[in-house]
This record gives sequence, C-alpha cells and structure tokens, in this order.
Amino acid sequence: MGQILSLRNYRQEVIAHSHEHPQVVISLSGKLDFEVDGRASRLHRQHLMVVPAGAHHTCESEQGSQCLVLDVPGEADWLGQSLGQHADASRRLLDSAAQLSLDPMQHQLVNWLASSAVSDPLISRQGAILLLASLNTLAPAAPPPKRLPLAALDAYIDQNAAYPLQVADLARIAGLSSTRLHSRFISECGQTPMDYIRQRRLHSALSLLRRSMLPIGEVACRVGYTSQSAFAAAMLREFGASPSALRRESGDN
Repeated sequence: MGQILSLRNYRQEVIAHSHEHPQVVISLSGKLDFEVDGRASRLHRQHLMVVPAGAHHTCESEQGSQCLVLDVPGEADWLGQSLGQHADASRRLLDSAAQLSLDPMQHQLVNWLASSAVSDPLISRQGAILLLASLNTLAPAAPPPKRLPLAALDAYIDQNAAYPLQVADLARIAGLSSTRLHSRFISECGQTPMDYIRQRRLHSALSLLRRSMLPIGEVACRVGYTSQSAFAAAMLREFGASPSALRRESGDN
C-alpha cells in the first residue's frame, strides 16, 4: 500500500476491486458513483464513503470528481498504536460500509488536509490520525456490554464444587480473559471471582447441612474442602456459626 492520505481524481473509467485494508473516500468536488458489496450510492461534496477491508467496490464519475482518500494501514494494529483510546470507535466506523455526511468542522479539516502536502509521509500519517479521530463522532455507538452469565457460572460451580476451581475456568465460560472477568465481577457483583466461588460453595454447604443427614466431613468434601477444620472456619466466618450449630438450628426450626 502507498501513502496513507492522497488526493485522487476519478473519471468515467470504472474502477472495480477490493483490498485488504479499510478505506475512507471523501468527496471534495463533483459527483462520484459508488457501489460497495452491491449497494449503490452517490458521493457529493461534504460526503464520504467507508469501504471496509475486503469489500468489493466500484466507482466512476461521468463529469469527474476529486476526493481525499484515506487508506488505513492494516498491519500490526496500526489503529491501536496510532489512535489509542480512539481506536475502538475507529474500528466500529471502518467495520461497515456507509455513506456519511461531514459536519462543518470536519469539512473544514478535510479542506485543510486537501490543501496540505499530503505526499509528505509525516503530514500524511499525522493528518490521517487527526482525520480518523475527528470522524469517530460518526461511528455507531458501542453496544452495551453483556452482563456476566451468572446462571451458567453458578451451574458450573455447583457441578464442580468438589473440585479445585480457577478463575480461568469461569473466564472460559464467560468468554472473557481472566483479567477482564475479575474486573467485571468487581463492577457487577462487588467481589472477586474467587470470593464468589467460595460464597457459592458455602451456601451449597449450608443447604446440604439443613436438608440432609450427610456427615459434616462429607459435606465439606462435596464443596471442595479437604480439611474439616478449614471448612468449619469458613462457615463460621460466612454465617457466624459452626456447621454443627447451623445443622442444629435447622432442626430446632
């Protein structure tokens, strides 16, 4: 791929191709007929066309059209390295074909870039970064994050309560990294994943104590405690009473 920003004149000759990088074509003058993946549109001044990576597109202009073209580098996460916190919005913008309109400030920026020496690699790169950051206001809003699949996580913990459980096990079910899962648990549940697992196990143990006559040692094993004393200490911290006292309370009631 050549330079990132360039000025191009389109004529009657039909251009039909695709490329492995996203592209933004901004009309400066004339009218440009555009078709992306079978969807036709016409670019006028102050309009732009987003061409996603890999999208087949054709364009032609009967009377001639001048455009500022941004070829977004696709290698080595150029967006992430160049735009930082603005990168996600740019990815959303570039992910779907769309004809969009510039607001007055964006139009002013485009005119300034079009009159600049975009053939200079530094101006081209920095101008592209500034332009993309400006166009992020046109990007679709980020979808709200899905909440943790607590029902699926609870079922997994209950089915495997007798065995060692790791945060990575829950992260795999939730489709998140362990770090992201930890952050989501803190924000949604107010506790770490391991605290959640421990609490779930202890509430299962309380249910077994109250609803069965299993020996306390067996109850401890079923919820992942190999030491009965450690189990008793955990139940005392969680419920303020020993396993035997909790069982007696159930019988009394």
